Amino acid sequence: MTRPEYAKQLFYDGYACSQAIVLAFSDLLNMDKEQLKKISLPFGGGIGRLRLTCGAFSGMLMVVSLLFSNYEDVEENKIKTYEIVQELAKRFEEVHTTLSCEKILELAQIDIQIGGSPEARTDEYYRKRPCGKIVYQAAEILEKYLIEKKIIK
Repeated sequence: MTRPEYAKQLFYDGYACSQAIVLAFSDLLNMDKEQLKKISLPFGGGIGRLRLTCGAFSGMLMVVSLLFSNYEDVEENKIKTYEIVQELAKRFEEVHTTLSCEKILELAQIDIQIGGSPEARTDEYYRKRPCGKIVYQAAEILEKYLIEKKIIK
């Protein structure tokens, strides 16, 4: 199974979009999977169902931060990290036109609810939402970037 397929499967298994991305790349990260699940959970639903930044995109950023951050030089680390974020944002927006969870759902003509509890993960939920596809595409974008940077083959 490819990383994008695995990320999509994790989303369909009930994980938040942010968790699905982070867990699909967890073999590259120097962190326990349980810790990764915990730290990535709040970013699902556009950050806790506030419909802000897409959780799949946030998951991408968590992965690259864990892979590329080096705190020997704090200022240099910020510069390099922000360059990576900006590049990945450009690539994500080329596919989805926006980083906003709310706008992505609006484009898919989904009735948007901000806040509250997550919806039950039913067949109907998965049929109407673009999130599984977005998680897959986010994992593809990230994988391609990591291949370019020779982190993975």
